[in-house]
Parts: sequence; structure tokens; C-alpha cells
Amino acid sequence: MSTTIVAVAPLTIQDAEALVEAARTAAEAAGVSAAVTVLDAGGHLLAFRRDDRAVLIAGETSTRKAYTALQLNAPTADLVDAVQPGGIFHTLPTALDRPLLFIAGGVPVHRDGRLIGAVGVGGGAPEQDHGFASAAAKALV
Repeated sequence: MSTTIVAVAPLTIQDAEALVEAARTAAEAAGVSAAVTVLDAGGHLLAFRRDDRAVLIAGETSTRKAYTALQLNAPTADLVDAVQPGGIFHTLPTALDRPLLFIAGGVPVHRDGRLIGAVGVGGGAPEQDHGFASAAAKALV
């Protein structure tokens, strides 16, 4: 029995810069000053940018959103209800050393069906941040 292993190219710095630019372009078009974080599959920072006018906390929230999307391989927008009382992840935000953030704006990044990283956006309303991060992930080819 022969098994073929197909290698999937990891997220590169060029990919990360393209994700940041796509998210920033979407945010700028909506009139939002944002911060964008891109993590590779191991959770390492590949790119970060905070617009001069973005609130300072946007940098922290964008990073936590990206980390949460990466760890759970799901958009943070899809996880908000899971941490409410009675939800399946109710205690998860306080169970780990590294803080997760269950606010819309974090999106996993896939290539050929494999998780290769995540992008997080902070600075706008949660629904806006989710839209900016989703647009960036979809723009990556």
C-alpha cells in the first residue's frame, strides 16, 4: 500500500504582507483605522501593522483574535456563542496561559485545505473586523 504525501506550502512573509495589505485596504475603504496580525501555523508572528489612528488596544485584540482562530481552526465570529454560559467552551478563555479572544475578527488561513496560519483584525466593530479578515484570507491565492 502506497501513501502519497502532498506538501502544502507554508505561509510565507510575502503571503503575510499580502494579508495585511488586503485587510488594511478593506478597512480603509470602510473608513476604519485598524490593526492587523498574521500568524503562521505554529502561532509565530509573521506580520503586524497598526494604523496610526487605530486605538492602541486594536493591536492586542488583533493578535488575540488571530491566535484564537488559529488554535481552534475557526473564525472567531463563529465561536462567540460557544463561550457564553452553557456553551461548550464556556471555561476555555480562562483555562489557558495564553489568552484567547472570542470576538469576531480572527480568521484561519488555509491552503489546499490545510491550516497554514491566521489573520486577526482589530479596530472596527466586530462584524467589520470579521469582514476585513475574511476579505484578506479570500484574497490570498
